Amino acid sequence: MANEPRTTELNLDLAGMFLEETFTDRRVGTLRRLTPVKSDGSPDAARKLIYVGETQVMTPMGALPIAFEIDAKSLDEAAGRFGGLAKAAIERTVRELQEMRREAASQIVVPQGGLPPGALGGGGKIQMP
Repeated sequence: MANEPRTTELNLDLAGMFLEETFTDRRVGTLRRLTPVKSDGSPDAARKLIYVGETQVMTPMGALPIAFEIDAKSLDEAAGRFGGLAKAAIERTVRELQEMRREAASQIVVPQGGLPPGALGGGGKIQMP
């Protein structure tokens, strides 16, 4: 039936679990260290340790979170790469937002011959070229 609610099972992937640790300078950003673990919580040496950098930029709409993966083997190495990767992630996000804005603007369609009388609440004869 069309009105029946859809049920989606939300199951955690026990083979893809990570222990997450958070490090922050409380000023510029956050580093997250994701240590792979087995389903029993013990370390999984067969999978790679992951570092994720997080920062935010202020926009007129509020804070915009930016996250990016850092290829590093230690916390020290991840912290050293944070600034350059954060800058690149911010620049990429700005480009993506600009592209989204252009795409949204190009979707505005004005019917040929103008709007029908009364479409904007008036009955005027002014037409946009």
